[in-house]
Amino acid sequence: MLIGNVGKDPEVRYVEAGVAVARVSLATTERGYTLQNGTQVPDQTDWHYVIFWKRLAEIVEQYVHKGDKLYVEGRIRYRSYDDKQGVRHNVTEIWADNMEMLTPRSE
Repeated sequence: MLIGNVGKDPEVRYVEAGVAVARVSLATTERGYTLQNGTQVPDQTDWHYVIFWKRLAEIVEQYVHKGDKLYVEGRIRYRSYDDKQGVRHNVTEIWADNMEMLTPRSE
């Protein structure tokens, strides 16, 4: 489960048989605090790639924009690939099963 802000507009593409796939970068932030000895611990922001499929991807394409706050439930997926230079890249993604838009819609 993640609650965070969308970093940029979703990237949407359609694969075989017209199935929609949306990719969203989501920032989650753990707020900073001050220790008893006065030491300041700064905010810690982590970025997550969230993948939406089928109807959920179509909803994301239509309604989700940069800066929106989302609640996402899903599972972690790991994959790797080799780029054109032969360098191996490891990617961690969240494959969303459920999403709720938390940003109020303007009239």
